Amino acid sequence: MENNTVINGLLGVALGDALGVPFEFKKSYTMKVDPATDMVGYGTYNLPAGTWSDDTSLTLCLAESLVKGYDLVDIGKKFMAWRYDSYWTARGKLFDIGTTTRKAITRLNNLLEDDQIAAFGQQKGLGDDRENGNGSLMRILPLVFYIKGKPIQEQFDIVWEVSALTHRHIRAAMSCMIYLRLAEHLLNGEEKIVAYTHMQADILALWNAMNFAEGEQVHFARCIAQDIRNVAREDLKSGGYVIEALEASLWCFLQEQSYAKAVLSVINLGHDTDTTGAITGGLAGLYYGMHEVPEHWHQLLARRDDIVALANQLHKKYF
Repeated sequence: MENNTVINGLLGVALGDALGVPFEFKKSYTMKVDPATDMVGYGTYNLPAGTWSDDTSLTLCLAESLVKGYDLVDIGKKFMAWRYDSYWTARGKLFDIGTTTRKAITRLNNLLEDDQIAAFGQQKGLGDDRENGNGSLMRILPLVFYIKGKPIQEQFDIVWEVSALTHRHIRAAMSCMIYLRLAEHLLNGEEKIVAYTHMQADILALWNAMNFAEGEQVHFARCIAQDIRNVAREDLKSGGYVIEALEASLWCFLQEQSYAKAVLSVINLGHDTDTTGAITGGLAGLYYGMHEVPEHWHQLLARRDDIVALANQLHKKYF
């Protein structure tokens, strides 16, 4: 099986997403009674097994844009192509889009039509608390290949710009930063618990340097000031709020000992299963690789060859 770190990351997102799609919106108690154990289809959206959702579509849009370099307008155009023309969809049709993302892409389209190109890079901080869904976190993984090695404050400026194309609040952006900083440590070959503790120290230093508001820091207490592994599983939530998705994904990645176990663990929390599956899957793919993933999951995954081809282009660009 062809293998490199970008393939592992992108397939990790797509497989986790596809595993979660049939179970989206199911309650946690329902998942306890009838848990996800395999790649199946015809659940929530009545789609074939291996079908991924908006999480992977937008991840691949970002990845494809980064092949050419960093260009916020191009990223935005690809998001628009996905929404309006079903670009980078699993089976040629868009079937899931979050409210915040839908409104944001409409806003980007209006800016483009009005020739307000500079405004694409001026969205940071314009959103309110309602723009703290998980819709930027779910698609952010490819950005780690561009920002790796840069100073952390520069990284955060870039991360917030990309997050703000759809989710403009600093909390959503900081969630992305935490996720990508952990991913960067994993890329550097660190054991996952070591990577987690290094990420925590990095983020605390960033907060001190940028005077990150204490009123915002408190939202990340369980991930950064404390150890997310100490949270009881029954105290995790896994809905559309970015903090819930971040906490659940970090917990399952850190607690479980394989790609499959980590992703199925977070999906079995229920609720926003495709997104938490994608977020967890990105980290687990980077860390564990694809070699122990069941072969039939690869065979069922929609457009797997297209994802691998794109990943190879991105790998060539940044490695």
